[in-house]
Amino acid sequence: MKYTSRDKAVILLSDGTIFYGKSIGIKGTTHGELCFNTGVTGYQEIFTDPSYFGQIMLSTNAHIGNYGVHDDEVDSDGIKIAGLVCKNFSFHYSRPAASGSLYDYFEKNNLVVVSDVDTRALVSYIRDNGAMNAVISTDGKSIEELKSILNAVPDMNGLELASKVSVKEPYFYGNENATYKVAALDLGIKTNILRCLAERDCYVKVFPYNATYDQLKAFNPHGYFLSNGPGDPQPLHDVIEVAKELIASDKPVFGICLGHQIIALSQGVSTYKMFNGHRGINHPIMNVLTNRGEITSQNHGFAVNREEVEANENLEITHYHLNDQTVAGIRLKDKAVFSVQYHPESSPGPNDSKYLFDEFVNYMKTSKGTV
Repeated sequence: MKYTSRDKAVILLSDGTIFYGKSIGIKGTTHGELCFNTGVTGYQEIFTDPSYFGQIMLSTNAHIGNYGVHDDEVDSDGIKIAGLVCKNFSFHYSRPAASGSLYDYFEKNNLVVVSDVDTRALVSYIRDNGAMNAVISTDGKSIEELKSILNAVPDMNGLELASKVSVKEPYFYGNENATYKVAALDLGIKTNILRCLAERDCYVKVFPYNATYDQLKAFNPHGYFLSNGPGDPQPLHDVIEVAKELIASDKPVFGICLGHQIIALSQGVSTYKMFNGHRGINHPIMNVLTNRGEITSQNHGFAVNREEVEANENLEITHYHLNDQTVAGIRLKDKAVFSVQYHPESSPGPNDSKYLFDEFVNYMKTSKGTV
């Protein structure tokens, strides 16, 4: 471990507000939408979640790095966040099972990190003023240089990012002799979603985001899955058209997060950029069908228009967020098509939402004879 520098670091927000911190020793400048996550644990899963591509993560937890990293706690092929802002960065870790330190992990990936920040003040500012673009720098660039960089950063609203994180070629996951075959459209799919499907006797073929319906159909699957992912769903016009074809096939379709938004758009329901979004591991959800609450892991900055869902004769709301009443789940009334705006695979302590994978498998079991 070669950290020696504790140089001053800068956080410049798009509205001109400036916060200061310290570098952990990795020099550089990076930019993206600054958003905060309230999770106390699971930081490695957050850093490797493709849904965070192009975003600077602001952690509300006071300590980051204290339990190191582990090879099994990644949700993609590498770090996806653009940078990290935190209060206390732990260069040493105490977990015996860890495979290394978070510092070494970041150094290997050349990730820019600003620590020793008054994160309570910064989170409060973002909460009051909304998620916004920012640039963070640990290499001594002037404020004027940073302003020039920040002016060129595109707004997340209208930004298509699924193509940046999707696989380039199809690949398989699970046991090829499994009972069920699932064709998954990769918009930024998390590895743990694939694990959850494989654990339920599913063999998954993962397709690039721009795969056609005919390519997905050729796998002869029992069901289709639309994954999570980063960015605005509305620019994904071809994906929305593919979703329409998947739904028309009368085979089960399951969507998570970005996939949930794509299903809504395919049914004529619009989406919108949220003021701050939901990012954390303790978000309360109400299941309308069971009248039971769920504690969920969430990571999204866009949401489905509730009024339009309620006005759509083909859709019904199955889940909603208890904090702000936003749509957290929908299903088609006459088809085995459903989706949620949270991560049932994440298990943020409780396993409240993993039943959704079981429901998907049950749908496929019921329609298995149609393959």
